[in-house]
Amino acid sequence: MVGPLQPFSFPAARRTWLAAGIAVCVVLAACGPTSELPVSAGMGAAPTLPAPSSSLIPTVNVAKAVHWTEGRTPVAANGLAVAAFAADLDHPRNLYVLPNGDVLVAETNGPPRPDDNEGIKGWFFKFFQKKGGGAVPSANRISLLRDTNGDGTADARFTLLDSLHSPYGMVLVGSDLVVANTDALVRFPYRDGDTIITAAPTQIVALPGGTLNHHWTKNVIASPDGATLYVAVGSNSNVAENGLAAEAGRAAVWAVDAKSGTHRIYASGLRNPVGMAWDPVTGVLWVAVNERDEIGNDLVPDYMTGLVDGAFYGWPYSYFGQNVDERVKPPQPDQVSKAIAPDYALGSHTASLGLASAQSDSLLPMFLSGMFIGQHGSWNRKPASGYKVIFVPFSGGRPSGLPTDVLTGFLSANGDAMGRPAGVALDGRGGLLVADDVGNTVWRVTSAARR
Repeated sequence: MVGPLQPFSFPAARRTWLAAGIAVCVVLAACGPTSELPVSAGMGAAPTLPAPSSSLIPTVNVAKAVHWTEGRTPVAANGLAVAAFAADLDHPRNLYVLPNGDVLVAETNGPPRPDDNEGIKGWFFKFFQKKGGGAVPSANRISLLRDTNGDGTADARFTLLDSLHSPYGMVLVGSDLVVANTDALVRFPYRDGDTIITAAPTQIVALPGGTLNHHWTKNVIASPDGATLYVAVGSNSNVAENGLAAEAGRAAVWAVDAKSGTHRIYASGLRNPVGMAWDPVTGVLWVAVNERDEIGNDLVPDYMTGLVDGAFYGWPYSYFGQNVDERVKPPQPDQVSKAIAPDYALGSHTASLGLASAQSDSLLPMFLSGMFIGQHGSWNRKPASGYKVIFVPFSGGRPSGLPTDVLTGFLSANGDAMGRPAGVALDGRGGLLVADDVGNTVWRVTSAARR
């Protein structure tokens, strides 16, 4: 007679081997090369691009998530002040400000992805993801934050939508609230002042998802007339190591007809496009893109670029124009020859996610025209890069200078992450909102004089 099944566990010898393997890999990664260039060398219209390097174990430098202690906040630049707009959220990742001033926050994280990061390398990725605060389950909701008395702090909070599927992008088009779930673009009816939506969603178009779904965030922004929805869809890999079939429709920004759902690829070769914003001078759509990893501390710079309809930006075959990535086989010189260089590099491995176009000089006069960028922070660089909010000035609709730090202090003195900035948005009252998904807070940056 067969006895009762016993809970599965690794044999003691295997547990010992695995623990030893982890220790060895952590030590080797910690002893990896240190960057020879400052982060600023990988910024601007003509960043420094050193020769690529590779090793069996890439540089792994993950900041341990420790969260904020009582009374601590990020550090605002001179002339600015920062305070919590809302705290005790559940992994707030992206923001959208409604015309009436209500703030929507996507409390979200990646969905279950059983086919992503398999094998021993995948195991280590998940181990370090947990260390960095990115392994929490998704709350799958959009909360509405309301500042009823105008003091700069949300004093009312509502669950506007729940039971979503790893939502990220949000945009109001007429009387429709459009939400980009990880696998579909959907709409809900919305009336000004609503604090809860109970109607079932209507699908506009399916988006690439599935059990791999490596870059899970899907963002959305509407054209000024609301007729077209632009959807950012990240790649299913680092450099197409899962095969090109897995990349169908990915690493691209789609243009979707808001009524019919018919769509086309607007721009491609964008490894992981996330934040999107319109430039008010030229009407050009700008996007923040996370570039590839594992070829050195100083490659490849993340970037933002004004999208050109029909353009190809190189991924996976080349980076920052026509710099060939030798890891991608077979080589495709015909594709490389089509690749155009992006407009502005944002530093290697900074994980630049949020993007917001300046709307006024309500913060400081120097922030009158340009883009605010939320940099989530590196894992593949030593020393760390990102972990801040920066501003790139524009003139005539084009970047016109080096970045300025807006909000720093997310890393402690010993390199732990008290927070990690992600989405950014202007609130219409002279404040810059920053979603901090490790600190579980939405911060509000204002002019110190006005405050």
